[in-house]
Amino acid sequence: MNPGFVVTGTDTDVGKTVAAAGLVAALGATYWKPVQAGLADATDSETVARLAAIGPDRILPEGYRLRTPCSPHEAARIDEVRIDRSRLSRPTTDRPLIIEGAGGIMVPINGSELMLDLFADWALPVILVARTKLGTINHSLLSIHMLRSRSLRIAGILFMGDENRHSEDSITSFGDIAHLGRVPWLDPLGPDALASAMADQVRLDLLR
Repeated sequence: MNPGFVVTGTDTDVGKTVAAAGLVAALGATYWKPVQAGLADATDSETVARLAAIGPDRILPEGYRLRTPCSPHEAARIDEVRIDRSRLSRPTTDRPLIIEGAGGIMVPINGSELMLDLFADWALPVILVARTKLGTINHSLLSIHMLRSRSLRIAGILFMGDENRHSEDSITSFGDIAHLGRVPWLDPLGPDALASAMADQVRLDLLR
């Protein structure tokens, strides 16, 4: 059985929670958000449960739930806790596991460690989620470089938003990375629309 994937983004708010929900539904996976920063609105786990139309049995509890919506290390400082990497070991599941990172690859989790260090611990292939807007080439290629610097396997890049063929082709060519597809912005965004977009637009065959 495919053990699963880490889903990370080139930046914050690129659509990785929506991508994670689509992958959870399409792959019949279990979801885990190790560090949730921000509790005032719906958490990422709650959003994934809604968009993937899955029950609580397929949502693992977060390792840390922090109140402030900001970088994990700063949210932890405000909450007067320290994120301990050793408490965030990869869970064992009977389904593929989708792990969603917090922010981007180089986001700190404490005063000395980054999300990238957790990715290296989990040793799962990475799906990189990127916008199609201006700036995505630079952000994407830097992210690819950093992932490979830790010998992490990249399953591919998944774009979110309007088509930008030039940027998408440049990233996949210079980054030597698989193009997994592009999920357009969906309005309204719901389980059926997301499932349809994943089935029609994403190379799920490359992930199974």
